[in-house]
Amino acid sequence: MYLFDLDGTITDTNGLWAEVDREFLSRRGLAGTPEYERVVSRSIYPIAAQFTRDYYRLPDSPEDIMAEWDALAGRHYRELAPLKPGAGAFVRQCAAEGRAMAVFTACRPALCRAALERFGLWDLFGHIVFAEEIGLEKRDPQCFVELCRRTGAAPEDCTLFDDSPDNCAAAAKAGMTAVGVYDPYYDSRQEELKAVCARYVRSFEELVLRKR
Repeated sequence: MYLFDLDGTITDTNGLWAEVDREFLSRRGLAGTPEYERVVSRSIYPIAAQFTRDYYRLPDSPEDIMAEWDALAGRHYRELAPLKPGAGAFVRQCAAEGRAMAVFTACRPALCRAALERFGLWDLFGHIVFAEEIGLEKRDPQCFVELCRRTGAAPEDCTLFDDSPDNCAAAAKAGMTAVGVYDPYYDSRQEELKAVCARYVRSFEELVLRKR
């Protein structure tokens, strides 16, 4: 089974979340810190919201924080955010080949659906699994073990396409094959990404078969 991350892998949306964080904090007269950015960028939504509340001692509930993030990000997923180069073509190519495919994302379900439906990709995946429903961060190998249980696929039969070095390392520890996909968000960690992956691509365009 081919497993695809969404943000930074299929869609060019990693930078969007940095903007969402800045806007959310600026509304409250606050600014991000390296520690804050490091934690929330690696966390699933509920954990990031709770951390944000505790870190800045906010009166907002985690649910209210997540709702505000959704509102800030929604238009981008519905109308603006582009696919990564070659991503749509590669997914369609895999579907035409009859490959079993799934999306495994820390993105919010409604935002994920909006983006995939916008590009006509939603129905090409046999499974859409959300990390927040599993309740574990994607850098935890157990998250991928549970993913296999939910999809019915053995780890050794799975190939993960992901831009995050942490996620790829966790998938490899769970017994999967990891393919690193370049994204500028992790530009400074590309050697680390290459080291934990069986293959590395700058773009899905490298994997798209060209018709003669």
